Amino acid sequence: MLVSGALSLTPSAAGGGVWYGGRGVFAGGYVLAASNTIDYITIATTSNATDFGNLTAARYSAGGACSDGTTGVFGGGIASDDSTFLDVMDYITIATTSNGTDFGNLTVARRNPSACSDGTKGVWAGGRSSSAFVNIIDYVTIATTGNATDFGDLLAAKEGVGACSDGTTGVFGGGQPTAAIDYITIATTGNSLDFGDLSVVRQAIGACSDTTRGLFGGGQVPAGTYTDTIDYITIATTGNATDFGNLTYAKSGASGCSDATTGVFAGGDPQSSIGNVIEYVTIATTGSGTDFGDLTVGRYGLGGLSGD
Repeated sequence: MLVSGALSLTPSAAGGGVWYGGRGVFAGGYVLAASNTIDYITIATTSNATDFGNLTAARYSAGGACSDGTTGVFGGGIASDDSTFLDVMDYITIATTSNGTDFGNLTVARRNPSACSDGTKGVWAGGRSSSAFVNIIDYVTIATTGNATDFGDLLAAKEGVGACSDGTTGVFGGGQPTAAIDYITIATTGNSLDFGDLSVVRQAIGACSDTTRGLFGGGQVPAGTYTDTIDYITIATTGNATDFGNLTYAKSGASGCSDATTGVFAGGDPQSSIGNVIEYVTIATTGSGTDFGDLTVGRYGLGGLSGD
């Protein structure tokens, strides 16, 4: 259960538009080397992913992805040389298969940032620069190409958080080295506030949400092993996360998205091999993941978003 005495977050009248949709899109990742692959699925129909196009450059540790329901933006990661940290953002029109196009740049080059949206603003939080974890939050207006602008700061510097939103509140859960959950009101720039904690300290977390619940799936725990845990929160009410169920296997670096009914977790590394598994849950109903299909190429550290 959520902790007693939790604060009820007031929905913002300035919230944006639709931040999800029926098509799920997954880009980048690592498969023996950094990948530029973009795949897509129709979330309401279980099946294997289909080729969408390619990013402008191969990258992994690229969990920063979000949309306004029409345009999807992928930002940050590491280049194919395994050492160059990227600030590049690509965008796609979700309804039309094609290659990514340059959108602009994040304020700081970094790997493993995480992103969410209210349907107008896309927000990137945390990550690791070439020298240290960062607490940076920056944002773009998704409908307008350009460089990111400073939004505020996370409570602590961390990478590999799981990010999701209910269209008003953005939530950033876990990340190395903490179980802490932060939140922001996406329409209003400012520093994050404390929300509660995940049930397990972990990083490289896949996340998705509907208009009520946020889910956090998998990740790497401090001992270096992976977890199959799925936690959930009610985004409008601060408090600790609650057990939702389990992924089909323990994994790190999966990516999540949803159509606001079904949540999908794609890819992830099960230690001994690179996963191509896509699985799904019904967000309103607790339970474990079910097989959805496969990515075109197994990989981890990819970015995921949805739209129409």
